[in-house]
Amino acid sequence: MLKKLYYGGDIVTMEKDMDAAEAVLIEDGVIKEVGSLDAFQAYMNDTGIEKVDLKGNTLMPGFVDPHGHLSMMGPLATMADLKECESFDDIHYTLTSYMQNKEIGKGDLVVGFGYDHNFLKEEQHPLKHVLNEVSSENPILIFHASGHIGCANDAALNFAGIDENTPDKEGGHIGRMEDTMEPNGYLEEGILMSLMNSIFADIDMDYVQLANLGQEIYIKNGITTVQDGATSSETIELFKALSEKDNLKVDVVAYPLVAENPNDMKNNEQYAKNYHNRFKIGGYKMFLDGSPQGKTAWMTEPYEGEESYRGYPWYEDEQVKQYVTKAINDDVQLLTHCNGDAASDQLLKNYEAALQESDNPNKDKLRPVMIHCQTVRYDQLDKMAELAMIPSIFIPHTYFWGDVHLKNLGQERGNRISPAKSAFDRGLMVNFHQDPPVVKPDMLHTIWCAVNRITRKGVNIGPEERVTVYDALKAVTINAAYSYFEEDQKGSIKAGKLADFVILDQNPLEVEKLDIKDIQVLNTIKEGRTIYSRDKVLAE
Repeated sequence: MLKKLYYGGDIVTMEKDMDAAEAVLIEDGVIKEVGSLDAFQAYMNDTGIEKVDLKGNTLMPGFVDPHGHLSMMGPLATMADLKECESFDDIHYTLTSYMQNKEIGKGDLVVGFGYDHNFLKEEQHPLKHVLNEVSSENPILIFHASGHIGCANDAALNFAGIDENTPDKEGGHIGRMEDTMEPNGYLEEGILMSLMNSIFADIDMDYVQLANLGQEIYIKNGITTVQDGATSSETIELFKALSEKDNLKVDVVAYPLVAENPNDMKNNEQYAKNYHNRFKIGGYKMFLDGSPQGKTAWMTEPYEGEESYRGYPWYEDEQVKQYVTKAINDDVQLLTHCNGDAASDQLLKNYEAALQESDNPNKDKLRPVMIHCQTVRYDQLDKMAELAMIPSIFIPHTYFWGDVHLKNLGQERGNRISPAKSAFDRGLMVNFHQDPPVVKPDMLHTIWCAVNRITRKGVNIGPEERVTVYDALKAVTINAAYSYFEEDQKGSIKAGKLADFVILDQNPLEVEKLDIKDIQVLNTIKEGRTIYSRDKVLAE
C-alpha cells in the first residue's frame, strides 16, 4: 500500500497534543507520523505518497462500538419495520403490506420489529387478538423496540408449544387471558427468547449475505470496530467463515453467553482474545434483567403507580456467582446486562465476592463491563470504581425513552437515568453504545444525546448529567477501545496505531451542541483503506 498523507482540514486526534495536528501520514494501514503541516512539507512533493486533501472536513479516529448485536442487524432488515407505527391499525396495515410485498405464503413465518406500546394510541401491547386479525394461519411474532418483550399470535404460540400448561420460567413471563391460564400472546424475556429460537431454527436465511448487510450499516456510520453480544455457537461459526474468506471489513468482537455457551472460547482458541482476520472472541456475556421502558428491568423500588412490582431477575444469586466465578477463573472479561439498580446490586455483590475468592493472579485486570447502566445509583458507581468495572451507558435512552422513564420511574429516578457525568467524575472509563438493533448505530446522535439530554418531547432530562463534547467523543473512541484492551491500537490518532479513521463534514468540537446530530459521515477508513464514501470524492 502506498503511503498516504491526510491534510487540509481539522484533525481531532483524541490525544492531549491534538492542537498541533494538521497532517497525518500513514503507511501499510498504520499511522506513521502526526504533526504540523510545516513539518510535513518535505512529503508534499514526494510522488510516492498519496495526498488526501480533507477539503476543510474533519478527520477523527474511527468510532468503536462498545456494545451491540451485529448478527441481528442483517436479519432485522428483512423483517416488517414497526418503528413508525402509532396504533394497532398501523401495525395491522404494516404487517399485511409486508406479507403482500414479500409474497409470504400460507403458513410461513412473519416477524416484525420495533413497535413500542409507550407510543401507540392504545398505550397497550398488540396481543394475539390483534395479530390473529392479520392472519390465523401464518405464525406472527413481533418484537418490542427494546428486544426484551413481544407478542405472538395463536399460530406462533402453537408452533412453539406454548399453551395454558406452559409455566413461566426463571427470567421470563407469559401473559395470560384474564382469570385463566390461556396465553394472551404477550411474552417477556427468557420466554420470548425461547420462542424466537424455536421459530428461527426453522427459517432458511442466507446468513452470509445478511451479515454483510449488517456490516454496511455500521460502516456508513463511521464505525470500524463492532460488537456482537450474546453470540450463539452457530453465529461464531458464521463469523469464523467470514473471517477465513476475508469478508469482514471491520473488526468484530463476539461475546457468547456464559450461561448457554460456556465452552465457546475454549473450543475456538485461535480466536480467543486475539483477532484472526478481523474476528475475535472477547469474553463472556450475561443477562441479569430486562428493559426499563418495558418495565421488566429489576429495580430496588417499585415502578411508579405500582404497589410492589419492580421487575424481576433472570437468575438467583447462586447462579450469578457461579457464572462470574467462571469468567474470573477462566481469565476472561465479562459483560453483564444490568438496566435496573437491583440487577446492578446483584452483579456488584457477586463480582466482588468472586474476586475475593479467586486465586487468578490476573483477576484485577479483566476490565468487567456493566452494560446499559440505566438506573445505576451513585453508590454503585463508587463500587464500580473500586472494582475497576467499566460502565457502558446506553445514553440514547435519554432521547428515545426519556419521557417514558420520567413516567415509569418518577422525576428523581427518571432524571438520573444514564448518569454519564457522575461516572466520568469518578474517573471511570465510560463508553456509550446504542445496543443495535434497538437503536441504529448513529454515534453522532449518541454524542448529541450525551451533551444535550433532551427527550423526544423536548424535556431537559437530568441536565446535571450532561457531559462535555470531548468526553462524549472519548466514550465512542479511546474509552471504547479500552473496553476491548485495544487502547494501544485504536481510539486516537497517534503514531503506531491503526489507521482507522472517520471523516466528518463538520467538527463536533466546533459546531453548536444542538447541531451535532446533523453532522454527516463522509468516509470510513479501516487500516488506511476507504471502505465507505458518501460522495466518492475521497474514495479509492
